[in-house]
Amino acid sequence: MRAPYRIAKLTKSDKHLFVSLMSKSFAGDPLFLHVFGDFEQDKKARSSVTAFVSFLFDKSFMLNEEVWGYYEKENLLGAYIVEQPHAGKLQMMVGGLLLIGRLIPLFFQLPRKALNLLNSYMRVTRSFAPPITHYYLVMIGVKQEAQRKGIGKTLLHHLMHTVQLDKTSHGIALDTENEDNVNLYRRFGFALNVETRVGDVPVYCMFYQKSSSGIGDC
Repeated sequence: MRAPYRIAKLTKSDKHLFVSLMSKSFAGDPLFLHVFGDFEQDKKARSSVTAFVSFLFDKSFMLNEEVWGYYEKENLLGAYIVEQPHAGKLQMMVGGLLLIGRLIPLFFQLPRKALNLLNSYMRVTRSFAPPITHYYLVMIGVKQEAQRKGIGKTLLHHLMHTVQLDKTSHGIALDTENEDNVNLYRRFGFALNVETRVGDVPVYCMFYQKSSSGIGDC
């Protein structure tokens, strides 16, 4: 019998838990390996990954994003960051100014090559995003020892339910560099829109079109 779980929005005090979880769960991700190197073998790679994931967490509180986590008791076993489609001009202006201040230390923490690759990735993937109102799944990860237990599925269903309730949104966009994930996301109703490359890394841009009847089974 599984321990009781809860899905809750993370706060700034959860940063250490989030960074530790995501850094390790993305250690074998093709993009992370290409940009940062081997997280498990290279001390500089670990430092770079930690700095980048810390930046993503901080960014979520500056822009129109949210971080949600899967907890068993007080243990954070999975999490995702999602960019929401609804943001006022003033909110984005203020968030953009705050983000500039947060970007400055990142420039000193990451190699120039890594920054250029990440910028290329963002530019390429966002250019293929559907021109309709949608959520964007920035990243989703599960603690290594808790994988293959349905936690990622539960988190994705949580996001899909949120989108289903949002009458102004048409679905969810995401990008994955792992070809094995393509069929996984297809089982949730995502379709492969574009297959492209960023440097030597293949990138699969996918979209979940919200249905009028609700969320289907996967």
